Amino acid sequence: MALYSDVLLTVDYDRTLTAPDSTIPERNIEAIRYFMENGGTFTVNTGRSVPMAAGFRDIVPVNAPLLLYNGSAAYDPMKQKFEFVHEIHMDLWETIRKCESWFPKLTTEVQGVKAHYRFRENPMWDAFCDNNHCARGFAQPGDDLGPFLKFSIYGEFRKNTVADLFTGTPEEIREMDDAEAALKARFGEYCEVFRAAPRIVDVQAKGVSKGRSARELKQRLGKKILVCIGDAENDLPMLFDADYAFSPADGCIADQFPNVCNCADGAVAAVIYEKIPEILKKTLTE
Repeated sequence: MALYSDVLLTVDYDRTLTAPDSTIPERNIEAIRYFMENGGTFTVNTGRSVPMAAGFRDIVPVNAPLLLYNGSAAYDPMKQKFEFVHEIHMDLWETIRKCESWFPKLTTEVQGVKAHYRFRENPMWDAFCDNNHCARGFAQPGDDLGPFLKFSIYGEFRKNTVADLFTGTPEEIREMDDAEAALKARFGEYCEVFRAAPRIVDVQAKGVSKGRSARELKQRLGKKILVCIGDAENDLPMLFDADYAFSPADGCIADQFPNVCNCADGAVAAVIYEKIPEILKKTLTE
């Protein structure tokens, strides 16, 4: 039996696998390859969609389906098909009509399978998608956008990077707080509503989370140990549901979990090289 054959490792992408500037430390890539070569099963567990995952699919080695849309789907990039999906049980176009009416100053986006979609002109959103190598489109009522897996409400796009959405003025934060509260009040019976970043509110199907998808994948693959790494509030279900959970030292939830180094210094590598061997040694003595 290979060294890591019992382990499924799922990690958040932004500010966990990546540094704050969205680059991926080479130390992480080397560690992932080492982990997989020694029998480990690795995948990314992210709020990103199939279109946004295109930006890292050829860079990050994985040997299990990608867990995408904050746990709403598992996607096999080799077969180019979903292993499982959990759809939002609301009418897509009625939902978008309401959001556009409630939040005229914010951007409503549906994250589809082939592209991300907007519903009015927004050149900065276009630039954001292009910079993140994400296919984009303009959609109108009646268009087929594929399974209704996730939609997001964004604050102002000042820059074209994901990192910029992790900051905000007090006024912007209050505006996003109000949007989050309104979505929970109106859709909370049918959906999970949560803050992916200070200027992003994400919405997905009720009961769906990164934790649920990680557990489901663990069961499907027959793995004994689930190890997860994350940095933000939307990672909490994944970390709470893991057998062993870790956070980069600079994660905003770092006070709740065992820490490794900062994300820019290779937090994923630190878990692979330092923490997982400790876990396996512990399980052998129990």
